[in-house]
Amino acid sequence: MPDQSTAGGNDTGPYFAELSKVLMSDHDVAGTLQRICDRSLEVVPAAAFSAITVRRRRGRLETLAHTDEIALRCDELQYEFEEGPCIASALEDEPYLILSTSDDQRFPLWGPKVADLGVHSLISVQLSAAAIDPDRDPLGAINLYATKVDTFTEEDLQRLIVYGVHAGNALATSHLVTTLGEAVERRHEIGVAQGVMLQRYGLDQEQAFETLQRYSSHANVKLRDVAALVIEQGGLPASYKDVAQES
Repeated sequence: MPDQSTAGGNDTGPYFAELSKVLMSDHDVAGTLQRICDRSLEVVPAAAFSAITVRRRRGRLETLAHTDEIALRCDELQYEFEEGPCIASALEDEPYLILSTSDDQRFPLWGPKVADLGVHSLISVQLSAAAIDPDRDPLGAINLYATKVDTFTEEDLQRLIVYGVHAGNALATSHLVTTLGEAVERRHEIGVAQGVMLQRYGLDQEQAFETLQRYSSHANVKLRDVAALVIEQGGLPASYKDVAQES
């Protein structure tokens, strides 16, 4: 894990360099998307929730990773109303900083609805792979939410923009975007496997996910296959229970 002591300081070069390595360490679509989502809360500690909007075929947008159901609902409302900063960020190379969702006139339908949910600030930036392939369409957007007005600063937005470049490049470099169509099914299965790990070994969500990843690495088995195995057997095989103990 990158040294979080530099995350909010001025010397961010080493921090983002190390973070980029972390993002590129997983070659599974669902795992990489969730890792990008989770790490965004370290990059901008003021955020309470995070979600990733991904462009699917024919420009359709869908949230394939989130840290909280509220973040998912905020994204879904944008798709329902066909307006919102995440949609704009995903389709256009324009970042958004919203200090008060209920008062922002750019999104008059969406803003008051998410304010009713208790979400009052947001920053959203594009997930772009342009540094690797200038002709590639944007991959989507990273969306950070907060429960208070005036939560985010311009510095927070700039940090997320830098992070978005690293995250987009990690996805493109691994050629993971070609399998995004399978991500929804994989993500659900991995989530079920995490639940099994919680009950069987007393782990929390993050520990369960990291344990599944370690087993995947140790056994040289794809993460989605590990998830299916855990669901089928009700836990890790006996020979790999020590992997869970490491958590």
